[in-house]
Amino acid sequence: MKATAIEFRLRFLIHVVLYVLAFATPWNYWLHLDTVRTWQWLAAQMSHLKWASFSTGTEVILVVGIVVAVAAALLRTWGASYLGSGVVKDAAMHGNAIVAAGPYRYLRNPLYVGTFLHTLALSLLMLPSGAVFSIVLIGLFQLRLILAEESFLGAKVGDAYRVYCTLVPRLIPTLRPRVAASSVQPKWGLGVVGEIYFWGAAVSFGVLGWRYNSTLILQGVLVSLGVSLVARALVPKPEAA
Repeated sequence: MKATAIEFRLRFLIHVVLYVLAFATPWNYWLHLDTVRTWQWLAAQMSHLKWASFSTGTEVILVVGIVVAVAAALLRTWGASYLGSGVVKDAAMHGNAIVAAGPYRYLRNPLYVGTFLHTLALSLLMLPSGAVFSIVLIGLFQLRLILAEESFLGAKVGDAYRVYCTLVPRLIPTLRPRVAASSVQPKWGLGVVGEIYFWGAAVSFGVLGWRYNSTLILQGVLVSLGVSLVARALVPKPEAA
C-alpha cells in the first residue's frame, strides 16, 4: 500500500497529472456526463432540498471553499516552517530526528492533510466526476506517501518514532498537544515562500471567487503555481539525510 521510492521522488509531478486529469475529465466528454461545475451543482442541490436559494447556496459553497483553502495554506505553512521548506520540496526522504514541534505535536502529517484540504477546495472548480476523481485519487496517493514516510522514519529513528506514533494521531488532529515541545524553531519566512502556491490559491478563492466565475479562480490558481515555481529557487537545499 505504501508508495515506492520513485513515486515519492516524483510526487509533485504525480499530483499535477492527477489534477490535470481531474480538470480535463476526458471520460466526461466520452460518456456525456456533467455539464456544470461542482460549485454550482452543490448550490443546485441545496436549492432542490429547499435548504437555501440557489444564489444563497452559491455564496455558502464559496465561503466553505475559501475557509478550506485558507486552512490548507495555514496548515501547510505551519508544518513547513517547522520541518523546513527545503525538506518539504526535496525529492528524498529525510528523518534523522522527530520534529515534535508546532503542528507535529497535534498531528503527524499536517502537510498531507493540508494538501487534501486544498484538493477539496479545488474540487469545487471541477465537474462533479472530476471532483470525485481528484478527492479519491489524491486521498489514496496521500495515504501511500504517508505510509512510505512512516516506514522510513520507523527504520531511521527507531523506537522513539514508534512511541511518537502511538501518542500523536496520523490524520485527525487533537485539540491539545500530545507530546512535549522540542527545541526546533520555525522559519516562518521560508515557510510562507515555500507554500506560496497554496496562499495564492486561497487568495484566488477569497478575492476572485466573488465574481462567481470558476474559470477566473482557476486562472488565479495557475498564476500562483507559476509564481511558486519561481519561488522554489529561494528555498535552500536541505542537508543530506
